[in-house]
Order: sequence, then structure tokens, then C-alpha cells
Amino acid sequence: MIGRRLVPLLRAAGHAVVGTTRSADKAAAVRALGAEPVVVDVFDAAALTRAVLAAAPELVMHQLTDLAFAPGTPRYQEALERNARLRIEGTRNLVAAAKAAGVTRLIAQSIAFVYALAPGARVESDPLNLATEGAIGRTVAAVAALEQAVLSMPDGIVLRYGFFYGPGTWSGDAPARQPGVHIDAAAQAALLALSKGSRGIYNVAEDSPALSSAKAKRELGFDAAFRIKP
Repeated sequence: MIGRRLVPLLRAAGHAVVGTTRSADKAAAVRALGAEPVVVDVFDAAALTRAVLAAAPELVMHQLTDLAFAPGTPRYQEALERNARLRIEGTRNLVAAAKAAGVTRLIAQSIAFVYALAPGARVESDPLNLATEGAIGRTVAAVAALEQAVLSMPDGIVLRYGFFYGPGTWSGDAPARQPGVHIDAAAQAALLALSKGSRGIYNVAEDSPALSSAKAKRELGFDAAFRIKP
């Protein structure tokens, strides 16, 4: 989802981009965005390591998700399970591949709506809601595993995004839930993290009584009003 907005920003900033897809049918779309496509399954650890070694990247950008079914649809719970597996197993494989290739900097997508409930705006040092059960508990546990794997990198950076809205999202042109973040502003935050981020976690969302993105504003220059010009 975010890759379609991020790749053009990376290319405009002068970066060469290698983009992965599991489907050969989507390789042309990846190329059209300006990235060199590589067809590989993140769950195939050996193939993924070979692909990363061949690309010889200076940095790995982890924006992988597996949410084929929207909230409120009959198969949404299945999508959550698939996404949890990707966050746990896929991230583990990608981190191992990055380390094998000598990469020290990895930026990864996480979410900012899994904090434990408490008064005031949540900041990055606040605990996640690991005590919850069911599908939500599985999501929180998967997020925690993803973040732990990413932060095992010397320069691992976690971007905890709010609920996406904007082009290509399920929410349209306005946030359906809070905290929200426009997909363009989320993509720009990833670009900023590439050069300005330090190892650690950043909340990336619009101002909300329940969440603070002050660290991302201060250290990355995050601007929630950023939009890609047509």
C-alpha cells in the first residue's frame, strides 16, 4: 500500500530502488513506479537472502503487509492472521537477510494503535497492550516481534503509523479512525527516516489526544500535512 507512494519519493531523492513482489504479474507495476522488481517470497528465507545479497543494498525498507481483505468483510480475521505471520516470520527472514548482506540500517512499518490504554497521549516508551487476547492480542504480539527483530539491527528504525487514509487505502480521503495519517505523509516519514532517523521507534500520525508524534516532528521533520503533488 505505502510502497506505491514511497517509491516515487525515493527516486525523486536520487535513490536507486529494488522492490520485491511475490507475484510475477506485479513486476511490471513495480517497474512502472521506478523500482527494479525482484520476485521473491519473504517466507522463503534462502531465496530472500539470495535476493538481498544480489541487490547489495545500503539500506532495507520493510513496508511489507498482507491485508488482502478489508475490515468488516467476512475474511478480515484471516487477513489479520496472515499479516501477523508476515510480521513475525517475514520480518525475521528479512532481518536475517539484511544482516547476511552486511546491512546495518533497516526501516520498518509498524502501527501506533496497539498501546496499552492509559490517560494522555501515548509516546514511544509507553508499553504495548500485550495483555489483550484474541485476534487483537495476536496482532499486538506480532507487532512486538517485528519491532524486536528490527531493533536487533545496529540502525533499526520502527515507524509506528496511525490508520492510513488517502489514495489506495480503505478509508478514502478522510481518516475513518484515530490516530490517522495520510498515506503521503507516512511515505514521506519513511523517506526522512532514511537520512535523519536514529535507531529506535517513532510515532507517525496526525495530532491526537491519544498519541504524540512529537519525536518524529522533532527528529525527522515529519509533517502530517505533506501531500504528493499530482
